[in-house]
Amino acid sequence: MAAGTDEALADAPGTPEAAPPDGRRHPWRAFRRWRHRRPFGAGLALTLGGAEILLTQRASVSVILAAGADSLAGYVLPIIMLVCGLLIVFNPRQRLFYSVIGVLASLASWVTSNLGGFLVGMLLGLVGSSLAFGWLPDRPRRRRRWLRRGDRGEAKTAAE
Repeated sequence: MAAGTDEALADAPGTPEAAPPDGRRHPWRAFRRWRHRRPFGAGLALTLGGAEILLTQRASVSVILAAGADSLAGYVLPIIMLVCGLLIVFNPRQRLFYSVIGVLASLASWVTSNLGGFLVGMLLGLVGSSLAFGWLPDRPRRRRRWLRRGDRGEAKTAAE
């Protein structure tokens, strides 16, 4: 194989490989596209808030601040937060309902679950629910407003 042939260039390290026929280059591209079509960050924040509150339920007695750590509501509300966070990600059409339920469960965790998981879980739940409530699904793409110098001149002459 000669050093200047195409086969030698294709095998050389550091040269870009040809894209597969389906157009995907990186394995994360499909996940990135899926993630950008839904309120992923909002659902993740709500889910993490519920998980954090569940983890603080099993804290030692010397760390527990509020009464009710062994009650049923102390476990049910974080589970509701977890489920609402997952449903926001996997069913974004019903995000408004899930986000309202997530806000109510987050606020109720203040009383039932060690001050809302020592404030961290409650704040994550409130932020995630608020982001999900305000998320807009069909936002048009931004157009680039930067025009080259030659394009601007042509646009002016076409308008005249």
